Amino acid sequence: MRTFTSCRTVRAAAVALAVTLPCVTLATDAQAAQWPSAASGVRAHGHLVDLAVRGGTAILDTTSLRVTARTDQGAAVELSAAAAEAPGTPGPVTVSGDGARWTYPGTGLTVTARSDQGRLVVTATCSGSGDRTLAWPVTGTDAKASALQLPRGEGLSIPVADPFWNSSDARLTDSDIAMDSGLSMPLWGYTLGARGVSYLVPTDIGTSLRTTSDHGRLRATATHRFSRAEGTTDYTVTFALTDGSPVAPAVDYRAWLQQHGQLGSLRRKIDANPATKKLLGAFHAYLWGDARTADGVRELRGLGVDRMWLGYDADDKPMDAAAVTAAKQAGYLVGPYDSFANGQDPRTSDAPTSAWPDKVYPDFCVQDADGKPVPGFHDRGCYLSSEAFEKAEPSRHYLADRTREMTANGADSYFLDVDAAGELFDDHAAAHPMDKARDRANRLARMKRLTDAELVLGSESAGSWSNQVLAFDHGSGTPVADGLWDAQKDKAKWGGYAPAGAPGIFFKPAELPAPVAKAMYDPTYRVPLFETALHDSLVNTERWELSYDKLPQQKTARALLAMLYNTPLNFVLDGASLKQRGGELAALQKYFAPLHEAAGTQPMTDFRTLTADRNVQRTVFGDGTLTVTANFGTSAYEGLPGGCVDAKVKGDKAPRRLCPGEVNVNR
Repeated sequence: MRTFTSCRTVRAAAVALAVTLPCVTLATDAQAAQWPSAASGVRAHGHLVDLAVRGGTAILDTTSLRVTARTDQGAAVELSAAAAEAPGTPGPVTVSGDGARWTYPGTGLTVTARSDQGRLVVTATCSGSGDRTLAWPVTGTDAKASALQLPRGEGLSIPVADPFWNSSDARLTDSDIAMDSGLSMPLWGYTLGARGVSYLVPTDIGTSLRTTSDHGRLRATATHRFSRAEGTTDYTVTFALTDGSPVAPAVDYRAWLQQHGQLGSLRRKIDANPATKKLLGAFHAYLWGDARTADGVRELRGLGVDRMWLGYDADDKPMDAAAVTAAKQAGYLVGPYDSFANGQDPRTSDAPTSAWPDKVYPDFCVQDADGKPVPGFHDRGCYLSSEAFEKAEPSRHYLADRTREMTANGADSYFLDVDAAGELFDDHAAAHPMDKARDRANRLARMKRLTDAELVLGSESAGSWSNQVLAFDHGSGTPVADGLWDAQKDKAKWGGYAPAGAPGIFFKPAELPAPVAKAMYDPTYRVPLFETALHDSLVNTERWELSYDKLPQQKTARALLAMLYNTPLNFVLDGASLKQRGGELAALQKYFAPLHEAAGTQPMTDFRTLTADRNVQRTVFGDGTLTVTANFGTSAYEGLPGGCVDAKVKGDKAPRRLCPGEVNVNR
């Protein structure tokens, strides 16, 4: 397959290579300043370019884009094999204050490489009129590669030779993952013996990642689509040598966000809106039936649950003002589910959130390249253009009016579906054209307006690009395997949208197919990439339709993961489940609350496995503010029984222990 074809002109680009410090310790600004600027530490000799980086020297071969590194200890590391197709014959290399620059006259590609704060930064630019692709970097080719780190949901670290992940059962290989929406962060990484390498893609829009099995070993290749029409003419990749920790790519990404002013702070969000503090120590729950009433809320509080986020679907029976008042009096956050993404004919719409005034539908529909409306959720109606809304908002106030209507009951929180998750759109409508970058910018702008209105904002499966505007998300904690969607289609086993007061899709216990359960919840593959990067920026939970009670066989593992990562559990409750399982929720929340109140605004500063089988894992938050040890195995570890977790808040004389199975009503 041809992976790169001719393009006419290309601007300078940047590629970055860096070494992180042990575990998850970040380099300070003062330390970063010690590393060479682009102009210093760059040497061109023939078709090779050497760049001084933290921990060694990066060597880039301009004939093939192969990237290697020579560490300070003298070890050789291959960071990328040659591009899947050679980009052409390179011209001479020019070294200047911007680093090294060269062109490929035959294809019109221009590349710039520089060292920046200890990283190597390569940008390729192609500004021709046609669409082109470049499959590079090609990673995991070093013989020392032992594990692949992938930010699927919270995160995975997968042994490259693991038979399951190399098999079709895992459904990982040979499919393209859009980096702007298919991953929670635009990164991946490898462990290479005692070292590692982190790959960041700031230009995630237009870039995909494909994992393949090559002789039983996992490789990962990024492919970027250059398109003037889609605004993706620049492609930047950064490389960072790391200490080999499975969370090192997230450490590198967190540092990158800090250096670029893109790292949010939950503490600052609390300062701006004190109601946000109610998230600390809170579990999350969507309410149905009698649980949505004032009496239902008081029943929950009567169980001893002192912190909750309560949400409710946008149907014909939302929480009324009395129920919202009861929730606030209980110390809870409460808010509606809403979506600005779907439009249907108001006369036949099957959801209140899809009915809009005037001619929003169909005038605001996103149009594809053929001028046809892009079908909406489950092919209902259409997806609505964020650009159309932004153009109309100053005069028509469609979004402000919707929000005002949805919070007229006094709600102080808001869950806005889809906006922070992707899928991003190119809109070809003449009245409101936009590319994906514009779509993202529009979504960030309207989410910020909600936070400026002092609503504690959440969204679905938040991409890391939204971390500055969100206070919480539902979904980025779940490493979704493709087989989950197939399982959900079996309504007999999974449940559907009936009965109205307690839909089976939420309340009916289900069993995941074995490969899906292994891919999503085997703790030996799980690593906290998202929490390492963003724990102190926003509160992260699992997907809204995967409540804690939905998957009985995974309850213990999910509870241990939540406590280990210092993240809330997510529930659905109606009147019956509140009576049957409310005590279990209360016991778990009572354990979680003081841990999250202590460390919810602290960064995760360490993660490690304590046993060779990876069944015993430990996390640290802040400067020892909280230390958590979870035993996912069946044998005791230093007095900690299997299936249990110990936590120590700074100052504790003894650990606090939770064994979820002891309170699990479905055991």
